[in-house]
Amino acid sequence: MADTADTRTPAQIEADISRRRAVLAETLDEIGVRVHPKTIVGDAKARVASNIDHTLGRAYVGVNRAVSDVKAQFVDEDGAPRLERVVPVALLVVGVVGLLTLGTRRRRR
Repeated sequence: MADTADTRTPAQIEADISRRRAVLAETLDEIGVRVHPKTIVGDAKARVASNIDHTLGRAYVGVNRAVSDVKAQFVDEDGAPRLERVVPVALLVVGVVGLLTLGTRRRRR
């Protein structure tokens, strides 16, 4: 087994040391950037923003699905309203609003 260190010239050894110093300096700079408080805070903000975006996206899909399901109950495939379902709900809403109005008027007296 031959030792390659014995065959290198002093210039080659100095060049190797310089190259290794440069690589080490680059690695230390990268570590310094990674552990810098601004970098850590920035990474945390990015993770939070990503989680919020993901959560909002899921919420949007859920709400959109719910709205589509409700719409399907009151509109047929052609887009025409289903009067047999719309009229009872409209009467119920009018009745609840009327009761709330009467209750508010009685409290004011």
